[in-house]
Amino acid sequence: MELLQTIWPSLLDGFITTLKIFFIVGITSIPLGFLIAVIRVYAPKWIGALVQGYVFVMRGTPLLLQLMFFFFGLPFVGIVMDRFTAAILAFIINYAAYYAEIFRGGILAIPRGQFESISVLGIGRVRGFIRIIIPQVFQVVLPSVGNEVISLVKDTSLVYILGIGELLRAGQIASNTYASLIPFLGVGALYLMVTAIITVILNNLEARRKY
Repeated sequence: MELLQTIWPSLLDGFITTLKIFFIVGITSIPLGFLIAVIRVYAPKWIGALVQGYVFVMRGTPLLLQLMFFFFGLPFVGIVMDRFTAAILAFIINYAAYYAEIFRGGILAIPRGQFESISVLGIGRVRGFIRIIIPQVFQVVLPSVGNEVISLVKDTSLVYILGIGELLRAGQIASNTYASLIPFLGVGALYLMVTAIITVILNNLEARRKY
């Protein structure tokens, strides 16, 4: 118990960094992924092919490699970023690709007859898509999006490769310093706490959107 009190400030600093990465990436990558999905489904074929290539690369290479590329590789072409910015951009671009495929599946799951009905009723394609199609898409994809959100919480630990002091790195340093596994127990408890909160929120959203 005394050890936890001693290392708590460093764990808290790492925890705050983890939450910052999580919220910035989550708030940015989900709408970006939806936009990419809409472009892939409705844009001309050549644009859809470019988007498909981007998704293939992001999903086909490890996130850890992408983090290293953004921070260590881009300077070779004159693009230099600080560690935190590089990590955020790598995460956003990676997760947006995954969300794009999830949303694309949700859009394609909506019966084509509904799109035709929107046109017949004169609602307008944009208005009908926003008010009728999008709510159904989110209903379909919510469980899959929730899984990716929970994965994001844990994947934030990968920024250790850039030397960013997130939660797991703080726990590892404390564990090495005091030769104890207790810091890792504290780290695990914090991850579980965040995951539990997110799970409750997602379950409530799913319950409210059932119709």
